[in-house]
Amino acid sequence: MTEVLQCKSLVRTFASGPLHVQVLKGVDLSVETGSRQAIIGVSGSGKSTLMHLLGGLDTPDSGSVQVCGRDMTSLSDAERGQLRNRALGFIYQFHHLLPEFTALENVAIPLLWRRWPASKALGQAQDFLAKVGMSSHMKHKPAELSGGERQRVAIARALVTEPQVVLADEPTGNLDRKNVEQVQQLMLEMCRELGMALVIVTHDPGVAQSMDKIYQLTDGRLSVV
Repeated sequence: MTEVLQCKSLVRTFASGPLHVQVLKGVDLSVETGSRQAIIGVSGSGKSTLMHLLGGLDTPDSGSVQVCGRDMTSLSDAERGQLRNRALGFIYQFHHLLPEFTALENVAIPLLWRRWPASKALGQAQDFLAKVGMSSHMKHKPAELSGGERQRVAIARALVTEPQVVLADEPTGNLDRKNVEQVQQLMLEMCRELGMALVIVTHDPGVAQSMDKIYQLTDGRLSVV
């Protein structure tokens, strides 16, 4: 199996007035092609901090993050952005859809950033909205969609670029139980179908148990459950 995402000895410290709080104390993680991994831990344990580092949205104080063999910590901001757009997909607890755009336009945006022709980008976005069961809502804006529907659109947007790794930070945190189960199954099925790895931060035991491997983040360190 090929490693598509790897971090070694990640350390991240935040200053709070005169205090310095070390949130991550040397975290190691390896993600292989097509694998599914969950990260659990109490609120404030550093799970979101770790996800931001893995996604190149923040830089560690020390340690390294490699995506598809490239060291994120050694790249320029522009190069990191290009690698994120090519290799990573992001799903958050809050959908972060742009309110002024339709579902179709929201899903097409990552492809337009790649400078795809508009017709090609919209065609791919349409295909992925169909995959998540949103064909009849393509022209709806986020305010016209339910919470579960907005998260389906967010999943389509994360996967439309066909990334190597999907990073999901509490993607079912704002949903009721019925939608949790539907969104969970949708993410698993689509990642399996497209051969993508999935790393998910979750408080939901059912979501965690559906992954291949579960890690717990405690006192700044990651261990297999």
